[in-house]
Amino acid sequence: MISPVNNSKNSIYFSADSNNKEKKGLKYNHDTLLPNNPLTNTRIGLDKLTNAFTLYPAKGLKGSKNANFYEFLTMGTVPYLIGSATLMAVFNFANKYFAPFDKVQASKVGQKMALGVLFYGIMKSVSKQFISRPVNMLTGVDTDQPYAKVIYELPESVNDTDITSIEYHKVFESVEFPRWDLLYGDSTKGEKRNFRYDKIAKKLNMGENLNDSDQETKSRIKEIIIKSNFAKSISSYLWAATGVALAFQKPWEDYFKAMTFKFWKTEEFGQSMKILGKSFIRSAKDLYKGEGSGVAKHAGKILLGAAALSSVLGVINTVAGAKKAPKSKSDIIKPNEKHVVS
Repeated sequence: MISPVNNSKNSIYFSADSNNKEKKGLKYNHDTLLPNNPLTNTRIGLDKLTNAFTLYPAKGLKGSKNANFYEFLTMGTVPYLIGSATLMAVFNFANKYFAPFDKVQASKVGQKMALGVLFYGIMKSVSKQFISRPVNMLTGVDTDQPYAKVIYELPESVNDTDITSIEYHKVFESVEFPRWDLLYGDSTKGEKRNFRYDKIAKKLNMGENLNDSDQETKSRIKEIIIKSNFAKSISSYLWAATGVALAFQKPWEDYFKAMTFKFWKTEEFGQSMKILGKSFIRSAKDLYKGEGSGVAKHAGKILLGAAALSSVLGVINTVAGAKKAPKSKSDIIKPNEKHVVS
């Protein structure tokens, strides 16, 4: 079981095993908002990955009545990782059968291919933060806010009592049915009921001390979620493509020659990390400068610019629309007219 993350009254223990509360230390019985920070996200990711390889397949194979769609989607990481590893292996395992010169050339391509697969996954995931973070700072809406969902499962034997498992979702996972209830303050902690909505209303220039800030802001929050999700879906693939292009630059060959994962050999491993940093910087410069002439020379600039522009425009479109002042009543209802104008 992974160490717990405490948030005052409630303690979240990152385990989806479902025996009983006392054994697994579940000290809460309701859905709980979790802090959106690297530590919590890492623990959630590790817990989901572990369960995807162990607990969830076991439940599915034995035909458990508690296996659900969330577990099915979580197990999607398994073929993704296995497929990525297979793709890396295809371009490297056959090298030993080549002639010496061909083996060297094939190894260079294979290693860059493996690095490209790695950079693709990293950039596709990390680039989403290029939109969600600025949107959060400018509007107060955290589009990636996680929460722990408590699932009360059906008993599978006569000895099962109070079976509980944990799923990890995002508050705005569903645009039509967000978990608005989790954003309200807890009076037992001295929090105002609408303090989160008040913060959002203030950042969206809707005013302060609103009587019903939750009702006033919900429509705008939905608009923010829709626009930011659209922006992420476009920019993440452009940044992933940029990562692949970066991986195929020539300076990486210097790192491959010195590459080692034997961290216990501190001097050798430290030198490898230094070369890694230098290779990254030089590769980024080479990607930007380009080679040859014409479009090929500027391909790196175009790809990098398109990726950066997609993120910037995505943030601007999301924030500008959310902060746009709504039409006043005088603009909507004309006292001398018999109809409503838009």
